[in-house]
Amino acid sequence: MSSELIFISAFIAFILIMLSLDLGLFAKTDKAVSLKQAGIMSAVWVTLALIFYGLILQFGHLLHHVDSFTALQQINEKNFHHLKLIPGNLAGGLELYRKNLGLEFITGYVVEYALSVDNIFVMVLVFTAFGVSPRHYHKVLFWGILGAVLMRFAFIFLGSTLISHFHWVLYIFGAFLVYTGVTMFINRNQEDEIDPENHRVVKFASKYFAVHPQFEGSKFFVKIDHKKLITPLFLVLIIIEVTDLVFAVDSIPAIFSITKDPYIVFFSNIFAILGLRSMFFLLVNIIDKFHYLKVGLSILLAFIGLKMLAAEYVDAIGLTTGRSLLIILAILVISVASSLIFPKKEGLKA
Repeated sequence: MSSELIFISAFIAFILIMLSLDLGLFAKTDKAVSLKQAGIMSAVWVTLALIFYGLILQFGHLLHHVDSFTALQQINEKNFHHLKLIPGNLAGGLELYRKNLGLEFITGYVVEYALSVDNIFVMVLVFTAFGVSPRHYHKVLFWGILGAVLMRFAFIFLGSTLISHFHWVLYIFGAFLVYTGVTMFINRNQEDEIDPENHRVVKFASKYFAVHPQFEGSKFFVKIDHKKLITPLFLVLIIIEVTDLVFAVDSIPAIFSITKDPYIVFFSNIFAILGLRSMFFLLVNIIDKFHYLKVGLSILLAFIGLKMLAAEYVDAIGLTTGRSLLIILAILVISVASSLIFPKKEGLKA
């Protein structure tokens, strides 16, 4: 078995174990997740991401079974790392390669984690519009995020395949991100509303499936008169899945501006997605206070898109991954700090 297969298998096994622990610890009781629990869960996921970052710094070369200078050159070219390798210096090249992989991972993780906050805004709207009890949030988010992991896996490797065969796809991604960023900025003050009765997912489900008119605790399905019906809670789950699918259209191209390595894209995405649920419970009651965050995210998307469009000049102007990370962090810190320093006044929008 190759080191590459062992690395990936171990990561997938880790995900399954963590999800199993999560389901076993929290899904047996229908209690709302407290702020303390959310804080602990968030700290655990961030810590695990940092530990994984450390593993990449030590063993990142095993990810693609890089065991020779020739293999290092090939992977450097294939994944567009643009590393300045010294011929014959395998040890130095591997160290540089591992540091670059680690930096790409942590930068991608920060970007994906930040963009997932916008997803939280929509999740709060969905739960509120459908009148979901807070004690059922965890179950919906658990299964929703499990589905998101599978969808992201497919999206990432599809995107990687497209890029490897058609490099010009990156320019389409870049233009789309700039457009999304500008659109988000223009619409930042619009009130988002969800009409449960007229939602497209609800209409589709009502047309093709038997839908129970009311919640039945934490059940997704209920059997009445020997007929199986889906509950409104399952409709909410489908909407959460569709929402993530929509957000993946933004986040997947964004991560490809940082790294073209499909494994690093996958790792950073999965850690951000798995930490999304705990972050939701941490921010659910205060998300409205960060009224400048959408401005920051719109600037972030536009910056990433412009970076993709100017990919040929990035090295020339010295816009390294490390400097990109600093710019990204600055955008996020300024938008959050501005929200706290200049709170939204009653009746006014940011």
